[in-house]
Amino acid sequence: MRRLRLDVRLDRLPVSVKLPLVVMIFMGAVAAIASERVLTRLAEAQTRHLEDLALVHLDTLSSALVEPLVRDDVWEAFALIARAHESHAGLKPTLTVVARADGSVLAASDPRAVPAFEPIPEDLAGAAGSAGWSLTTEGDEAQALAQREVTSGGVRLGSIHTRFDVTPFLEERRSVLWTLVVTNGAVTLSLSLLAWAVVRRMMRPMQILAETLQAGAEGEVAPIPAAALASARGEVAGVFRRFNALAAAVREREALARKLAEEERLASLGRLASSMAHEINNPLGGLLNAVDTLEAHGDAADVRDRSLGLIRRGLHGIRDVVRSTLATYRPDREARDLRPTDLDDLRLLVDPEVRRKTLGLVWHNRLDRDIPGLAGPIRQIALNLLLNACAATPPGGRLTFEAVMDEGMLELVVADGGAGMPQAAVDALLDGRPDEADGGVRIGIGLGIVRRLAGEAGGRFAVENTASGARVRVRLPMPSTRGQELRHVA
Repeated sequence: MRRLRLDVRLDRLPVSVKLPLVVMIFMGAVAAIASERVLTRLAEAQTRHLEDLALVHLDTLSSALVEPLVRDDVWEAFALIARAHESHAGLKPTLTVVARADGSVLAASDPRAVPAFEPIPEDLAGAAGSAGWSLTTEGDEAQALAQREVTSGGVRLGSIHTRFDVTPFLEERRSVLWTLVVTNGAVTLSLSLLAWAVVRRMMRPMQILAETLQAGAEGEVAPIPAAALASARGEVAGVFRRFNALAAAVREREALARKLAEEERLASLGRLASSMAHEINNPLGGLLNAVDTLEAHGDAADVRDRSLGLIRRGLHGIRDVVRSTLATYRPDREARDLRPTDLDDLRLLVDPEVRRKTLGLVWHNRLDRDIPGLAGPIRQIALNLLLNACAATPPGGRLTFEAVMDEGMLELVVADGGAGMPQAAVDALLDGRPDEADGGVRIGIGLGIVRRLAGEAGGRFAVENTASGARVRVRLPMPSTRGQELRHVA
């Protein structure tokens, strides 16, 4: 678990921090390995050097002690040991003992600690081992033990045992260790800082690109500033120029989309105005005839009643058309509940197109209760689908509308009698692609708006192309509370 958390935290670090950190780790590992090898080789070299010095010292002393050992001359042996202690080269003997062949002491540099003719102390006898040399370290002190046999003509006369103080060599080794630690640490830190500065400089163009992309994700896509583009070199400059070209293309596409949306809005308004003019113009002729009749024969009660009835019905029809149009195309200030009659009002808006193409309209509105807060979006979705169905159905064909509640979902079904929905229109409805076919031919009325409204309400589409035409089904979840706020698009 701790390793997983560490990995997650490392993944969050920027590259400008992770790369210098990796450099520092590698440099630290290299420095540790190099320091270990240097100290090991130094220790081996010092040991060989100490061993050589000790053996040379004992070789010189053994040659001089042959006569004193033969004569058992304690004083001459002591004098030789004293002179050897004074003239040591590189080594500092602390105790030298000359032993006879029987293992007893002939002379020692410290007669009080090691009396003559006494057995050799146990810490000296055999302490040097079979190699005649040993090195021991205790705390901050180090000492070496060396042993050499004294022979003459192949006859063993005795032996020499010497203890050396090699603490200065240990201090030298520690000094080298600290020098390596400080030097390697300084080099590692310097290289890490240099790597951080270099990587930060190298990653600066990527940071600029990332910041620009983030700003584009939150709003309009903006090009990389001219100052940053002017300071870029090589591949970075090429990437920046390509990104600016991409940003320009995106802005151009957004501008084109806005233009197309505006054109679509104007086209919809034109169709709406045409439908309203047609729907209002039809009863106007009858109303004018009724007025003329009243002017000519208004004194006749039966004529007056028939004319007033005709005027009243005509005005009611005009009122219903205007009211339905306003309810559909005017954005509500507040979310309004959808009533079953709201869907029936849409029939008045598509009726002119239905009559113009002599279409058969099968209408099944099975809603039996109000739906909280969905009046605006559902009316616009249903109206756009119905207008598309009218446009796709040839004259004399039939289209069907059905609204039903099914397991807490509102289901709207619009079926036309055309040749089926083009794939580009299906993509526009299901995937949100522009509702435009190959070659720039328009294939639908406001499919992008329909999909957006349904998406805001949590709806899902299904399209089925059959031999008799296209069947579009949209399912929208019912809000759990009355008055739930929805965003509306007029």
